[in-house]
Amino acid sequence: MAELVKAAYVFPGQGSQGVGMGHDLYQDFESAKTVFGQADEALGFALSRLCFDGPEDELRQTINAQPAIVTASFACLEACREAGIDLLPPSFVAGHSLGEYTALAAAGVLVFADTVSLARERGRLMHEAGQINPGGMAAIIGLEEGPLSELCAETGAQVANLNCPGQIVISGTEENINKAVELAKDKGAHRAIPLQVSGAFHTPMMQPAVDGMAKIIAKLELKDPTPPIIGNTTAQPLTTAPAVKEELLYQLCNCVQWQRSVEYMINDGVSTFIEIGPGKVLAGLIKRIDRNVKILNIGDAESVRNFSVD
Repeated sequence: MAELVKAAYVFPGQGSQGVGMGHDLYQDFESAKTVFGQADEALGFALSRLCFDGPEDELRQTINAQPAIVTASFACLEACREAGIDLLPPSFVAGHSLGEYTALAAAGVLVFADTVSLARERGRLMHEAGQINPGGMAAIIGLEEGPLSELCAETGAQVANLNCPGQIVISGTEENINKAVELAKDKGAHRAIPLQVSGAFHTPMMQPAVDGMAKIIAKLELKDPTPPIIGNTTAQPLTTAPAVKEELLYQLCNCVQWQRSVEYMINDGVSTFIEIGPGKVLAGLIKRIDRNVKILNIGDAESVRNFSVD
């Protein structure tokens, strides 16, 4: 009897967007066309056209990038279902920051139209919070969590994403980020890369967004996730709607524990990760966390048609 393979679906976050994403899926799969149509209707404007044709600077804006990535990612998943592909049933789903919202739809917590609307509101509120409390983010390459946490304590910056060994994102005011970057280089960091975002995400500087999201989420009827979602901030399974609500608010101001999330799933027996959505960012991170697991990508029509777990 063949050994049962334990799989997880993972969904990318902001920064994975690109002009043209989802267009081939829209053309080739009726289910993907439906997803983009639902997004356009729910948001009241042609998000699909922005995904397919740009302009890039408009697509990159937080208020647009967030619902766009959720839509393109969910369109990939629906195209796979339409194609009858054996994706392996997931033991868990997880998403990196914004990707947690795609996981909501994949796990049946919200219908897609509500999910994309919520992602749009998240993007809007995070952008507005960034205007109230201006700040930014930088990826620090080649420095581990301990030394980086110490220099963040010295400079007032904060650890925002623990992505994988040697890749950590910090967040804070421009002044604090600049100080932290200089100290990081002094302590042996290989590189520091400013990120194109509109605020100090995953820090208390996002509190205005939490206040706004709390009012919106309170009006929604969330269902218990099936399968469990691995929460960004706890790296533990979320199995109830109240736990999901708490996580969605908490992650706005707190660190994304991506490395620990992946390690939790691997320790629970997951041996295959399927990244569903534009780009291959998560595949790269997971590979650096554990080279022994299998990582598969579905991001366009060709990858849907050619998908195989072998």
